[in-house]
Parts: sequence; structure tokens; C-alpha cells
Amino acid sequence: MTRCAFLIMHPDFSSRIDRASIHSGDATIIGVSSIDDACCVAVELKEEGIGCIELCGAFAEEGARKVIEATGGMVPVGFVTHLPAQDELFGKAFG
Repeated sequence: MTRCAFLIMHPDFSSRIDRASIHSGDATIIGVSSIDDACCVAVELKEEGIGCIELCGAFAEEGARKVIEATGGMVPVGFVTHLPAQDELFGKAFG
């Protein structure tokens, strides 16, 4: 199985302590406080041999591009999106 990480972003998260793993560490969820924090984590993950990084929707395309750049384009990076019809609901949920 390819090791993968899912990064979720919120200003109150700390990438040093907000971590959880499943499947003997093959899949990890990491809370990051900012895109800059995510870029630092992405570099660490690349150095550890991570196979794939997924990002929560808060990153948007611009944040995803920054994480890709941080890894030198050496790790596949995806990001979650939602349908435009749900913009209002997402706005209420995440302000």
C-alpha cells in the first residue's frame, strides 16, 4: 500500500501534535495551521517517502500549487473540492 497523508487546515491546529494514523501508519491525517505550515510538513513527508498527499478544500487551487512547489513536484498532491451548489452551506460551516 502506498503511504498517504491528508492535511486539514485550521488556525488552531498544530502540525506537531494534531496527527492521527490508521492502517499501521500507512494513512495519516495531519492538522496544519496555515499553507506555510503545510508546505513544511509536505517537505518532511517527501523526505520520509510519502506516496501521496491530499489536502482539504480550505487550500483551494492556490494552496495546492504551493504544496506541490514545496515538494519540488515530486509527490502527487490532490485537493478536495465541492460542488458550487453547496457554496452557501460551506460558507456557513467554515465562514
